[in-house]
Amino acid sequence: MSNKKDMRRPDLIVPYQAPPPPSPETSTDMSSTMASTLPMAAMFLRNRTIAWASMSFAVQTWLSETPAQKAAGKQPALFSVLFAAISIVVSYMPGAPRPIPTGAGAPAAQPAQ
Repeated sequence: MSNKKDMRRPDLIVPYQAPPPPSPETSTDMSSTMASTLPMAAMFLRNRTIAWASMSFAVQTWLSETPAQKAAGKQPALFSVLFAAISIVVSYMPGAPRPIPTGAGAPAAQPAQ
């Protein structure tokens, strides 16, 4: 085994260079994405748990908003909080009234004798 020749060449070694970090303007912010889509899901599904989770994400996004994000002209995080509050209100609203049966339909099933 010691007679094998080492094929690595020192002149071909390339030192590692870390990639530059993404700029705040181009990076995708998952927290703001969740803060803007969860309220819509909560209103569509009328689910209170999703509505409260959307409020949590919206408040976290609002508190972690940087001046660079504000300067980039994106939607202010306070709008996400407002939208989440509206989703909570909508999820607690009563649903549409159900139609009252008038008796004009099929007769009720009779028990077998």
